Formats: sequence, structure tokens, C-alpha cells
Amino acid sequence: MIHKNSYPIEVCNFEEFQTLCGQQDENLKLLKQVFSVEFVLRDNSVILDTLDEDLCLNIQKTLNGLIRWIKMGKTPDERDIIYLSHCVLNNTEESFFKLNSRIIGRTAFNKPITIKTLGQQKLMEAMADFDMVFVSGPAGTGKTYLSVVYAVDLLKKGDVKRIVLTRPVVEAGESLGFLPGDLKEKVDPYLRPLYDGLNDLLGNEQVQKYIEKGIIEIAPLAYMRGRTLEDAFVILDEAQNTTKSQMLMVLTRMGFRTKIIINGDTTQVDLKQDSGFIQALRLLKGKKDIGFVELTAVDIVRNPLVQIVIEAYSNKTV
Repeated sequence: MIHKNSYPIEVCNFEEFQTLCGQQDENLKLLKQVFSVEFVLRDNSVILDTLDEDLCLNIQKTLNGLIRWIKMGKTPDERDIIYLSHCVLNNTEESFFKLNSRIIGRTAFNKPITIKTLGQQKLMEAMADFDMVFVSGPAGTGKTYLSVVYAVDLLKKGDVKRIVLTRPVVEAGESLGFLPGDLKEKVDPYLRPLYDGLNDLLGNEQVQKYIEKGIIEIAPLAYMRGRTLEDAFVILDEAQNTTKSQMLMVLTRMGFRTKIIINGDTTQVDLKQDSGFIQALRLLKGKKDIGFVELTAVDIVRNPLVQIVIEAYSNKTV
């Protein structure tokens, strides 16, 4: 026989209740999946099919947090629900509301951009505090996008004169020589994530103007050799695919009044030799005036299935 426990939740009106449940109760279904428990909402209470008091209290706190979020005029999405649940489990739910109330930028269509996780907050703080920052973490944690957001903000303020975005071009089974088009057309697909972030923040037309004027430069890593970059914000993306010599080369391009952010995912190395990113993490960790941020699956802001996949592969035994 299954015993049911009833716990009160915050009072909300019909419209707020509908927002809490989501279309076709999708929000409630997600919560049941996250906590692996069945429950129903009735008369401002949550009724649960479990005797686990801690689990009951965590569901109650998460539902109350979502109602609070809705009363602030927000509509929770999958990412909000999953991260708030994580915060509740770690007794850090107040951080959820503080993070999501801090606007760090706006898109070309004036949509506010907010920090989604504590890990992302640490990344923003590190970029403000250090001129060289190494960021490691899986796909979907916002490494590239937040770096571009911060770079654009400094450019608009006049704190840097240009943005340089680069990444190694690692061939994955198909030689660049056999791809159609000139060199730019060959390498642009590799640089697409960088273009996407810039276009979202500035709009396609403004990005093209900045590129033509040299205010924004997007280029493969090989183009960095022999240069000194001053008054610039440099983002090295997909750094796990740099060789040891490439990493040393790009780190020593740094001139005065320049910030450099090195983003990489140590689980996605496509090289047939040792990664320069992994070596740099080992050699430079703990050095004064260099920042290090490690993001995890908890910081993923893509479809929740991405987090499930990454956690499964991280724990693989075969």
C-alpha cells in the first residue's frame, strides 16, 4: 500500500497555477522526473506518494520557489525548473533568484541576458577580475556565449578597441582541401558558434560592419602567429584541440590592455596528440593573476537531455 503525505504550498491564483503546471502539465511531469516521485496538486497542497520526509520537503520548496518566480512575472522553463531543483537539493535556492535578476547584457532585440547558474556567475566574476582566464566545461554551459557577451559589453564601453575570436580548425575525417570555396568559406563553418553569439548580441548587419572595419576579427588559430594583440578582448574557443605549441603561441600573443579567455572541454579532444589546453591547465593552475573556472553538467543551459547524456558518458564503465 502506498502512503500519501500532504504538504502546503504557496497560495496562487488560477492563472499562476496554470503557469506553474505548464502546458499539458509539462512542468509537473519534469519535476516528477527530476525527483523520481509521483505527486498531485490539490487545494494549495502537494500530495506525494512517498514517506521520505526530506524528498517531500524538497518538492514543497521547489514548488514554492516556482510560485515565487511566477509571482515575479516570470514563466519558468525546463532549465529554470531543473536548476531550481538542484539549488533546493543543495540549500542554495536563494542564489537562483539573485542570479536570474542580474542582467549582464541585452540581445540585438533588447531581450535581457541573465546568468543562469552559480558556475556562470563565477565565470563572469573571473572575467572581470583577471586578464587571462581558463574555462573548462562540457558543451552547453555557456562558455562561448558568456565570453562574447562580456567582450561586447567591454567594446561598447570603450574598454577594448576590438574583439578577436579564434579557434583551432581540426579536421574530423574530411580534408579542408577537398571542401568547396576559398579559405574563408572553408573555415567559416568551424567558427559558426562565434558568429552566432555576435549576431545575437549585435545583429548581423552591425557584426558585418565591425568585421569590415577590423573591430571584430574572427579567424582560425593559425592567423594569430607572429602578432601582438593590444587593447583587445581575445576569445580562444575549442581550446582542447590546440596543440602544446599552438597554446603557447596564442598565450604569448597577449599585449597590454588585453584580456584573453581560453574555453575548452577536456572530454572532447579531437587531436591525435596531447592537448595544449590540458597541459596549460596543469602548468598554470594556481599561478598568480590567472583565473580558472570549471563548469559542470549542472551549468548546462541547453535541453535537459544534454545534461543526462553528459552525466551518463562521464560515469561510463564500458
